[in-house]
Amino acid sequence: MSPSPRIQAASSSLLVIDLQARLLPAIDQGAEVMAHTVWLMQIARQLSVPTVITEQYPRGLGSSAPEILAEADGVPRVEKICFSSHSESRLTDTAVADRPQVVVCGTEAHVCVLQTVLDLKAAGKAVFVVEEGVGSRQARDKALAIARMRSHGIEIVSREMVAFEWLERAGTDVFRSINQNFIR
Repeated sequence: MSPSPRIQAASSSLLVIDLQARLLPAIDQGAEVMAHTVWLMQIARQLSVPTVITEQYPRGLGSSAPEILAEADGVPRVEKICFSSHSESRLTDTAVADRPQVVVCGTEAHVCVLQTVLDLKAAGKAVFVVEEGVGSRQARDKALAIARMRSHGIEIVSREMVAFEWLERAGTDVFRSINQNFIR
């Protein structure tokens, strides 16, 4: 029997790639990308889905945006200089390595996100990219990245698809809390 194609809270991690304060203003719809990612980080915390944050060359690009850091209490932050977060075994000691599914948000879709998800897929992970949670400086680059990801078997999902698959069912206390506080 093959594993479920659904995203499962107990089997997945959330990877937030390079949502850095100095880069976000240059990203097409960067504020929205960040807001969608923060929303998903909050849901992940409620459901005990581990989150990992990467930062591309923070000495030059600065640290993660304050809104991301506000949700990052206890969340591992991984510094990198390679575009792929998977290069140099940067994610080895994180939940991304421990769990078979990876939900991905971040920037830039056509550079660090693309290279990371291709490497994660090649390493045998089930990879889910949150469409409204990724961005690039140019909308065209994001569109090309999404198309390329799909062609390589990466699943493109919405934030609500992730949240409801993680939840699995209504009628629980956690569903009521998330529904009341996050889903509108």
